[in-house]
Amino acid sequence: MSGQILATYASALSLLIGSGFITVGVIGLLKFNDPMTRLHAPTKVGTIGIGMLLLASMLHSFAIGSSSMHELLIMSFLFVTAPVSANFIAKVNIHRRTCETPPAPPRDDTWSTLNSPEAEITPAPLDPVKEPQTNV
Repeated sequence: MSGQILATYASALSLLIGSGFITVGVIGLLKFNDPMTRLHAPTKVGTIGIGMLLLASMLHSFAIGSSSMHELLIMSFLFVTAPVSANFIAKVNIHRRTCETPPAPPRDDTWSTLNSPEAEITPAPLDPVKEPQTNV
């Protein structure tokens, strides 16, 4: 088998995997009712599904003899911006109160801070100060 045939098979496999992820993401986007659960499906499609389609495009361009790095730039931009945009969309949904409020953390005064709860602070026993001995 030549390299061109292997690259063709690899690009076909990448197309199938990417199409599968996109199909699952579309079904998830249509099926889920809550905006926060609906957000999960397109973010996976954006990273894995589109990434596999771009990888198939790169493999095909190398198989026919022309190098294409545009897909690599698109993939890197996509992998950086997709999680950030999903985080912003989730924050907007939380602030607009269009979804369930997450449960309050236990011990709210010490959660995610450097404060420690008063009950857990045990003072260290004080050692009596020993007077220095002088050898005379």
